[in-house]
This record gives sequence, structure tokens and C-alpha cells, in this order.
Amino acid sequence: MTMFPGDLLSRIHPILVDIQDVNHLVWVLQGQTLTAVPRKDLMDPVTVTLISCKYTETLEKGRGNPVYLGLKEPELCLFCTKVKGQPTLQLQEQNIMDLYNQTEPVKPFLFYHDQNGRASSFESVAFPGWFIGSCSNGGCPVIITQELGKIYTTDFGFTVLQA
Repeated sequence: MTMFPGDLLSRIHPILVDIQDVNHLVWVLQGQTLTAVPRKDLMDPVTVTLISCKYTETLEKGRGNPVYLGLKEPELCLFCTKVKGQPTLQLQEQNIMDLYNQTEPVKPFLFYHDQNGRASSFESVAFPGWFIGSCSNGGCPVIITQELGKIYTTDFGFTVLQA
């Protein structure tokens, strides 16, 4: 797992990465669902687009770097909303640069990126205490969870494809 230096996050165009969790599960798109599966030969993980929010003054300090996360193809962005009273991670057709160019943070689409050594986590800005997670055995949808380190893995690593 290759980490990217913090200065890459301050750029004005997205970084392209593939993401895998500490169990070597990668993100793939199955229909309209982002799923974590074991990496296999001839498998194409989704290319994740990642860019920092440029208007951070209204966001909480010390939680990590606020970033937008999207998929390169198809052009989708991750966002958090409540479904039946429960915070839920979803995908929406959205150009990540349109989010970046807004005049204020678009909180449902923002995640605090926190790096601890080689591991990174993503906490929902709209739902503090909820983190992007993948199940440890794979084949499950990528979700947001409060259950850190239990059923779901919330630590991820990156391979930078294009900076």
C-alpha cells in the first residue's frame, strides 16, 4: 500500500488512486453498489478520485483533511445521507470538480481523511463518528459505520495511479 504525501492533497485537480483495506480488499463497482472484494488477477478495482475541499473555515479543525471522494468511471461521488433514520453511504452521479468549485463545503459529500502511519480513515463530515468501512471477509458493500475495528475495517491504504 502506497501512501501519498499531504502536498498532493492540496492540488487543484483530483488524485487518482485505488484503495484497499488492511485485509487487501479492493473497491469494485457491482451494479450501482460499491463493494470490497479480495484482489484477484485480471480484476479492475475502481479508480477513486480524491480532492481536498478548498473552503474549510466552517469545518471542524483537527479531524483530518476534508476531501471529496468519487469514482472516475462512471462519474459518481460518495455521499452520506439518512435512510430510515440511519446514516448511509451512497453513490450519486456527480462531477467531483463541481463539488470542489462550490463556494462552500458540500458536507454530505465530504469526509475527514485522517492518516495514521500507513493507514487512512474517512470520517463523514455530515455524520461525525461514522467512518467508511468494509467487511473483513469481502463481498460486502462499502458502508459507513460507528463500529470501528469490529465487523468492519475502517483503515485503508492507497496506490496512487495519477497525481
